[in-house]
Amino acid sequence: MGLRNRSAPHVTICPVGSREDWESEAERWVEWARAPGHDAYWYYRESFFDEILPPPGRQTLELGCGEGRVARDLVARAHRIVGIDISSSLLRHAKEADATGRYVIGDVGEIGRVLEPGSRLAISVTHPLSDSGRFSGREPDAPFVIEGSYLGTRRFEGTFERNGLTMTFRGWCHPLEEYVRALEDAGLVVERVREPAASDAALAAGGVSERRWSRIPMFLQLLARKG
Repeated sequence: MGLRNRSAPHVTICPVGSREDWESEAERWVEWARAPGHDAYWYYRESFFDEILPPPGRQTLELGCGEGRVARDLVARAHRIVGIDISSSLLRHAKEADATGRYVIGDVGEIGRVLEPGSRLAISVTHPLSDSGRFSGREPDAPFVIEGSYLGTRRFEGTFERNGLTMTFRGWCHPLEEYVRALEDAGLVVERVREPAASDAALAAGGVSERRWSRIPMFLQLLARKG
């Protein structure tokens, strides 16, 4: 993928399923991701950019860049981006939307090695708690129910429909401890943890049911530094 002997001051990352998972859903994901205001990204991205993301450095790797919406937002914030993803179809869409950007196929499994000393890893993932259960209804005070186990690694698959768009998400769920252990094993020190509640914009767009996410965090956002 052309980055094996290079290092970067900062990395941003989101979790991904397998190459086959994303290739099968690539076209649907592009429609889903690029519909303004359609999913939670549009309402939680500012908490990540304002609270977690380090200032621009020499280079920022965006891991799991998909069709490139995060990379484009990072470029707008003066970051020099290399986008990396396992899906060639999604990378093609990313390049078409950002002809001047650099997007390469690859699966970076050694984040601790590619980071320069003192540089940082910024992470935004679906919160392990919200991954482990679901609300019993759409009322603001609906109970949040965990029927299985929060602990351990679990396969996830779910199909969602909203405003005429349908998307199937597949991947793996992990408890918070496993994320932190992975960072420890990579020689990284956690500097910052955020669990943003639903923003005012999310509440306005989602109506009464969105108030549920003022009680349970939808995303986990972390900043870690290479020692």
